[in-house]
Amino acid sequence: MEKEFLEEPTELEDTDILNEIREENIVILTKNLFKDYEIGNFIVKAVNDVNLKIKERDFIVIKGPSGAGKTTLLNLIGGLDSPNKGTIFSSGVKITNLQEESLSLFRLVNTGFVFQNYNLISTLTAEENVMFPMNLAGMTLKEQREKAVSLLKKIGLGDRREHLPFQLSAGEQQRVAIARALANDPPIILADEPTANLDKNTSMFIRDLFDDMKKDGKTIIIATHDDFLIKLANRVINFEDGKIISEE
Repeated sequence: MEKEFLEEPTELEDTDILNEIREENIVILTKNLFKDYEIGNFIVKAVNDVNLKIKERDFIVIKGPSGAGKTTLLNLIGGLDSPNKGTIFSSGVKITNLQEESLSLFRLVNTGFVFQNYNLISTLTAEENVMFPMNLAGMTLKEQREKAVSLLKKIGLGDRREHLPFQLSAGEQQRVAIARALANDPPIILADEPTANLDKNTSMFIRDLFDDMKKDGKTIIIATHDDFLIKLANRVINFEDGKIISEE
C-alpha cells in the first residue's frame, strides 16, 4: 500500500500525540505529511511523507535546492496550505482539522510570516501594513498605532512610517514585513529566504533581527542558504525532493 493512502490518526492516536507534545514541549509536529501538485500529466510530490518535530524555542533552518519543496513545507506548517494527506499539530492544536475561519484566526495570533517577496499591501503605508494584523486581532486604534511606531523604530524605519511600499527599498520593505510578522507577538515565526536578493548591509541588519527573536524565545523556522542565519540555528534540516534527507 502506498504511504499516501495511510489512514488519518484515530482519536486515541491523537491523544497519544498530544501527550507527547506536552511532555516534550513540542510546538510543531507533522505526521506522514504529503502535498502533491498536478502539472500537466505529471504529479510533483512537493512534500513526500514528512515527519517532523519542532520544540519550543527551536531555531530551525531548512536547506535544499530550488524546487525541493521548502516553501510548500513552510506553508503547510503555517496553515497557509492544506496537505493531501497527513496531520499537523501547531501549539497543541490539530490545524488540519480546522475550518478556514478558525484556521485564519489561529494563524493571526500564533504565527508570524516573513515572505521572500515581502507581500506588503501596496495601498497601505509602512505603519498601516504593520497595523493590519493588529486590527484583525481586535486591538484598539491607539494600541495599533503605538505598537506599529515602536516596531518601526526598532527596525530603523521610524522616519519612513508614512511611506508606501513602492517608496521603500527592497531591504526596507523586508524590514516592514518583519515588523508586521511581529505585530501580534506570535510564538512562532516562519520565514522564506528572508535575506535573499538583499544587499550585504541590509542582510546583516535582518540577521540581527532574527538573532533578537531567538533571544526573545520565539520558535523560528527559516528556509535559507544564508550562512549567518544557519549559524544561529540549533537544527539544520536538509530537504530534497520533498523529503528530509538528513539533519545537522
